[in-house]
Amino acid sequence: MMSRALQLRGKRSVCALIIALLPAQALGWDGTNSETGDSIEIGRGETVRRGRSIDYYDHGSGDYRSLDVDSVRRRGNSVEIEGTDDAGNSVTLEMDGE
Repeated sequence: MMSRALQLRGKRSVCALIIALLPAQALGWDGTNSETGDSIEIGRGETVRRGRSIDYYDHGSGDYRSLDVDSVRRRGNSVEIEGTDDAGNSVTLEMDGE
């Protein structure tokens, strides 16, 4: 029979593993810039709606970028966000739908 100390140690290890994995799940919404093919991430807490501005992280450039959202459409298992960046360029972001 396992001692009480070993049982607690095992539970603590499982809890530590769960806590370590949670931040990776809660970071943001992953997707791809359709023009460049670069991975992007919209930060958690960003409200993505037509007429709003959002900030996203572009993994290709290593920079945060801003986008004025023109449209948001669900396409199968993904969500397409079209907008205009600070330079006036059209940008399409293809986001994971789940």
